[in-house]
Amino acid sequence: MILEILKHAVLITSFVFIMMLLIEYINVQTHGSWQEKLRRSKFGQYLFAIILGAIPGCLGAFTVVSLYAHGVVSFGALVGAMIATSGDEAFVMLSMFPLKAIGLTILIMLIGIVAAYLTDKLFKNQDKLLIKEEHQLPLHTQELCDCYPKGYIINQLKDITFERTLLISILALILILILTSSIEPFEWDWVSITLLASTLFSLFVVITVPNHFLEKHLWEHVVKKHLLRIFLWTFGALLVIQVLNQFIDLESWIHANTFTVLIIAVLIGIIPESGPHLIFVTLFASGAIPFSILMASSIVQDGHGTLPLLAVSKKGFIILKVINIIVGFAVGLTAILIGF
Repeated sequence: MILEILKHAVLITSFVFIMMLLIEYINVQTHGSWQEKLRRSKFGQYLFAIILGAIPGCLGAFTVVSLYAHGVVSFGALVGAMIATSGDEAFVMLSMFPLKAIGLTILIMLIGIVAAYLTDKLFKNQDKLLIKEEHQLPLHTQELCDCYPKGYIINQLKDITFERTLLISILALILILILTSSIEPFEWDWVSITLLASTLFSLFVVITVPNHFLEKHLWEHVVKKHLLRIFLWTFGALLVIQVLNQFIDLESWIHANTFTVLIIAVLIGIIPESGPHLIFVTLFASGAIPFSILMASSIVQDGHGTLPLLAVSKKGFIILKVINIIVGFAVGLTAILIGF
């Protein structure tokens, strides 16, 4: 049992690692001067913030907090982004049930747009939430990466760093495990092909990017801050579900106590940290909870995307979480009552 759980956790973590690496790369490469145009359009703010929030991982949510702190987007846009985000758990959902995960993301994005609009309409005194107009947050710098400097790639490989060597080794190992079906039977379906293509492109990125980009963005952010924690939370969540299933009929208990589970999911979603939400992801993947519980949990929780908001406005953090709780509980309860 432990070996099967370990293999499943390795597969999920590998997918998460690859997707986080690619999103970090794309995010830095596509940075542009769009702030002034965004300030002039409320709907543009909602749409842009919610799209950033829906991007798997914490980077999009961190970016929205930074934009809010500098007055580029409204508090409503921030609320909408945090409703739309599922943090690092979005990567896990995409690996476990990709089509349903995409459908869930679209639904909470639409809910986020409505919540953003209503928040700005009902909450007029937003300026009081920010003590200062400018805040220096420890967020991810988005400088443009010159990833193919002439003559540098060969020199980088000749004087290869420990970090680049380890990242290349990890990706090469993942590639071998995929092709040899060591952790999951390989089939030529769209999921396997996407994972294979993403791994190959990730390997290309790690080989070609400059040392500064690799160390600051890929190593310090993706590997040191996320990788081990994602693996441990994934393994732990899978193990807890398996152990509980050995002693109780968890699925029957949850179906008999759906309202209680909804309250628990909403309360756990308050925690500003990626990981706890994984228990509901794995429960849904196993068929133990309905879609309504997963949706409520996804609306309330935002990974650790709101942590930088504590440095900007503690009052704003509390108000945002209260709004998310109300929205998540209302949506979840409505979905339960209509049979989702």
